[in-house]
Amino acid sequence: MSARLDTALCRTTLAGGVVATVTATRRPRAGRADVKCTVGADPVLAERMQQVVRLARHTEAQLDSRDQVVLSIDPVPARHERDWELAAVLADRLVRGVWQAPGPVLANGWSTQWHSGRIDSHDLAPAGTLLGGELGWLGSLNGQPDVSASVATARAWFPLHSGGINDSLCWVEVSVYPLQHAGGEEEDSIATPGLDLTRQAAVRLALCAARHFDGRALGRWRTVVRFGQPQFQGNSFELALVMADRLARGRDYVPRGRIIASGCSSAWHAGRVDTVEGGAPKCALIAREAVAGDRILLPLAWEAALTAEFVAGLRARGASLACIDRIGMI
Repeated sequence: MSARLDTALCRTTLAGGVVATVTATRRPRAGRADVKCTVGADPVLAERMQQVVRLARHTEAQLDSRDQVVLSIDPVPARHERDWELAAVLADRLVRGVWQAPGPVLANGWSTQWHSGRIDSHDLAPAGTLLGGELGWLGSLNGQPDVSASVATARAWFPLHSGGINDSLCWVEVSVYPLQHAGGEEEDSIATPGLDLTRQAAVRLALCAARHFDGRALGRWRTVVRFGQPQFQGNSFELALVMADRLARGRDYVPRGRIIASGCSSAWHAGRVDTVEGGAPKCALIAREAVAGDRILLPLAWEAALTAEFVAGLRARGASLACIDRIGMI
């Protein structure tokens, strides 16, 4: 006998006035992903829906990930449309019992900061619709206060070297929300929307190990990690990730400008920083991009190869440089 499936529906108005239905079904997770989305034959839109739902869960007081929620929308919106986002979030909350609606729900709204619980605005305004912008924040559905101020967010940058014109500084952003009750698996509390499974595992492994080095950091935060460019190779992002996490949690000193870092580790649990490849082109990129107030963190193994021109150039721009083999304790 198959397990009972719980289903919730939420409608939304698409461009042109067509009403679409978002369907959310809850079933035992059984080792599957916590959120699965099927949007016709459009995997890009399905991935966007999955990101929205996962980010919107970030500030929930309690998050039970033992079930899988499967979402779909019919008819399928156009790629440029975003007004269905609120309906997807509400359908996910309805099916998990996080929110109870008195009747059928019609919702339009979108957000660039779902992970803070804020709803930016809406594009359409049919009568009788729950509207983003007017609704303000997700907690208002239950009469709860706006918790966006409790979400601490920090960014750090790392050099991406792929050759010539494609070289760039990429940001990694960490947002943390304090948990009411410590406990649970640390990796389950870290959301990494938009990343493939290999990169998700690498991010979670680095953060969990680096927090172990803090001594009191494990089991205390719900975390969202986002990258400015989610498709890249290598592990040189790790030091920037760890530093962004430390800034967000108040575990490191805030620079006047940005933290720009390159480095990885096979022993983050001991606070160790290891070297990475591509030192020369990455330093050249940093030399071009650094501005006043930036703090540059590089592996100690690079120090001997740094030129006097590189060091003097950073100083002339007002940026500071440190070559490190460990992250600190404050």
